[in-house]
Amino acid sequence: MRKIVINLTPADLRKEGPCFDLPISVGILAASEQVKADLLEDYLFLGEVSLDGSLRAVAGVLPIAAAAQKMGITSIVVPADNAQEASLVQGLAVYAFKNLSDVADFLNNPGRYNPVQLDSTEKSLHTTSLQSVDLQDVKGQAHARRALEIAAAGGHNLVFVGPPGSGKTMLARRLPGILPVLSFSEALEVTRIHSVAGLLKNRGSLVCDRPFRSPHHSASGPSLVGGGSFPRPGEISLAHLGVLFLDELTEFKRDVLEFLRQPLEDGFVTISRTRQSVMFPAQFTLVASTNPCPCGYYGDTIAQCTCSPRQREQYWAKLSGPLMDRIDLQVAVNRLKPEEITQHSTGESSATVRERVQKARDRACERFQSEPNLRCNAQMQSRHLRKWCKLDDASKTLLEGAIKKLGLSARASDRILKVARTIADLAGDENLQVHHLAEAIQYRTIDRMQ
Repeated sequence: MRKIVINLTPADLRKEGPCFDLPISVGILAASEQVKADLLEDYLFLGEVSLDGSLRAVAGVLPIAAAAQKMGITSIVVPADNAQEASLVQGLAVYAFKNLSDVADFLNNPGRYNPVQLDSTEKSLHTTSLQSVDLQDVKGQAHARRALEIAAAGGHNLVFVGPPGSGKTMLARRLPGILPVLSFSEALEVTRIHSVAGLLKNRGSLVCDRPFRSPHHSASGPSLVGGGSFPRPGEISLAHLGVLFLDELTEFKRDVLEFLRQPLEDGFVTISRTRQSVMFPAQFTLVASTNPCPCGYYGDTIAQCTCSPRQREQYWAKLSGPLMDRIDLQVAVNRLKPEEITQHSTGESSATVRERVQKARDRACERFQSEPNLRCNAQMQSRHLRKWCKLDDASKTLLEGAIKKLGLSARASDRILKVARTIADLAGDENLQVHHLAEAIQYRTIDRMQ
């Protein structure tokens, strides 16, 4: 019985997880001359090895395979249950096996084996079912529905303010259904994150629907932004290219909500540890709902509010000014009238609204041809606003008046311009007009309440 020393370099990089089992096992086989060692440098090995020699699937295969392909590696050996997931990376030959003895035979007789062949992933992407909930289920609320469409078209953050039972949650849950369908590259981005988190329900299947994450208001900061001794993505990264819904926004702890400020501005979150720093993407659309006061009925036409001005002030103090500056659309959702509740007529379907949203996004993409990192209007910076959101004299006067009356910050005024740009895109207008700006300003409900 010989003593075997295994060295994993570099030493300063922490190694964790069972994915090293297979490469270690193959290294031992090569050192003991049971397989041909000269072939090892042509392959990346990845997988867990059980005590009986069978190979088990591991999490995170997709991003590892993608990174390997970028580094020039052309072939990868994985457990059979990870074959489809690894095959999502184009230009990478995937060899999949169920046990270690098959891997050894492959290395000794590579000509007997062929890479895994799967159906076209792009073809399967376009046959994926869409969201099950539909916007036509919502009665009335034309103003809120319009805000939802603007949020989808421009990627704008949105908060609904209204009494209990007014339909805030119902509206928010229909946002993913009117967002454009994920492209193949976007679906790969989303799937990589879910792979790292170990959340792929069917290994190898693309996450083709826009993510919709709805953490409970008792969620901690690390669960929201990610964390752990070996960093894992949190809710905001799992909502990448989708929707993060915070129901009962004011019930979240203030310090937890403050964690959102940097990701909302930058589109990514950085988790720093003693030995490493990990960056996860977090380009999500924030949708939140909240009551206007502790009792929930401030401004309601039916129930009377029982809160004092001091209580309402303390209630809104849970939301900091910098956080609210980052929410583009602040929309009041009033209780439905009796005749609206009993009516049987339906509004526009999600598919109809999605068509308009897609056209608006297409107009924005044409404008962003020289800016490949921009996906939607909400991501524009100050230099983009100066270029694509030029105001005439009437619009400048209107915006200056709103800034003075509502006490808006420079960031909030920029957000108004971004919303106005999206409204113009939905209307098919190339230039901003005063009525686009006027509509954008009216979506500052909370600013008017304070």
